Amino acid sequence: MVLDFNAARELKAPLPNLVNGKWMASGDAALPVMDPSGDRLIGYAQSATVGEVDAAVVAADAALRAGPWRTMGAAARARLMFRLADLLEQNVDTLAWLETLNTGRPLAVTRAGDVMASADSLRYNAGWATKLNGETRAPTGPGEWHAYTVREPIGVAALIVPWNVPLAITVSKLGAALAAGCTVVIKPAELTPLTAIKLGELCIEAGFPPGVVNIVLGAGAVVGQALVDHPLVSKISFTGSTAVGRSIVRSSAEHFKRVSLELGGKSPVFIFDDADLERAIPAAAMGIFVNTGQVCAAGSRLYVHGKVFDKVIEGVVSIAQSLRIGSGFDPATQLGPLISQSQRTRVQDYVASGLREGASVACGGEATAGAGYFFKPTVMIDTRMDMRMVREEIFGPVLSTFRFDDSHSLDDLAALANDSVYGLAAAVWSDNLRKALALANRVTAGTVQINTLVPPNPAIPFGGFKHSGLGRENGREGVEAFTELKSVVAQLH
Repeated sequence: MVLDFNAARELKAPLPNLVNGKWMASGDAALPVMDPSGDRLIGYAQSATVGEVDAAVVAADAALRAGPWRTMGAAARARLMFRLADLLEQNVDTLAWLETLNTGRPLAVTRAGDVMASADSLRYNAGWATKLNGETRAPTGPGEWHAYTVREPIGVAALIVPWNVPLAITVSKLGAALAAGCTVVIKPAELTPLTAIKLGELCIEAGFPPGVVNIVLGAGAVVGQALVDHPLVSKISFTGSTAVGRSIVRSSAEHFKRVSLELGGKSPVFIFDDADLERAIPAAAMGIFVNTGQVCAAGSRLYVHGKVFDKVIEGVVSIAQSLRIGSGFDPATQLGPLISQSQRTRVQDYVASGLREGASVACGGEATAGAGYFFKPTVMIDTRMDMRMVREEIFGPVLSTFRFDDSHSLDDLAALANDSVYGLAAAVWSDNLRKALALANRVTAGTVQINTLVPPNPAIPFGGFKHSGLGRENGREGVEAFTELKSVVAQLH
């Protein structure tokens, strides 16, 4: 058993790396794994050496080019993915427990929103394995031709995963890559490796050939960089900060690697005076407070029509103050901690900067007392578009609020929404669907939700404009991002 805990919920041995179907521990630097709910050490993860990263990539390349994965039919790949989805469901309690222990998120959320949703995501992507078809084409010019396109796996894919929703994001990337026929090397965030290791165990149990799924642990600056720089890695799928994404683009240029980047956001939410406030208010609140604000698409900028501004703010504040904060293992908990002490300090610094620049706190604005990295849901008023806390991604439960009125045209509101380096998501609440759609057409964002708040869905492409990233995940587009298009042309006469 790789994940072996004692009665105190502490690892008995450092977590190893999965390379070519075998668990390896090199004795290199061990990284601490924490329980953010109690500021408590769980154990250690064995950081991969550069040599182990190389071995993992070489194993993935061999499995793709010469191993059974190369000749395995799409239907057989899909069966393995369906088997892995079944194993996720069969191990739902263990996986949810590990995710809650390592992230602090409520157990009910990690069970339904992470593990079960991950199984659904795998099954969705498994369906694409047999449907990545090309097209016949009719070349121009004289003569008789047969021309067609085919989609081939892009090669070895490095999947670099963040710490905010680690299992679900890992499985989403993994499913798309496997459906396309790629082999992978997964690098979990150094703060949250637990469910990645369990996923590796389940991949072995499901029967994936050695080398198809590899897992290397360690810091991004070392292990992640080694993957980005490796000449046998053809594709990098990264979710994380815009700064790191920019660095990956620079490094990947050496070998012209294909890159998908899902990066930061500062997403606007508009509530008009004709909106259904019974639905819009809780949606606006949970759009920023869910997962303690550690969501790239969080609705962190709230624009409300002046006629309903006070009612909306009062409602959001009431919800914020009513949310139960605590350990994810407490059934009453609705919000867990921030992931680390440094992240809590970052959030506190942004609130302080807003206060210095003239904003006011309607509720929250401070950490809770006691152990754990908890921070109260925060609503800021009197905010301005030029404030640092409004322009930069906080990645915490902090909402900036603004008024608008009938003097603002849809173009004016769109200008406010688009006044950001980010363009990941947006939301519009109005019973006038024509107005809502017209504003959605003007907003520069990868996803615009109208009168709804829904989590990412495996069928709906997700990604951003501008500094929010490159490419799309989910849907057919997410799978095709792990392929290259080949044209075959034959002259018959």
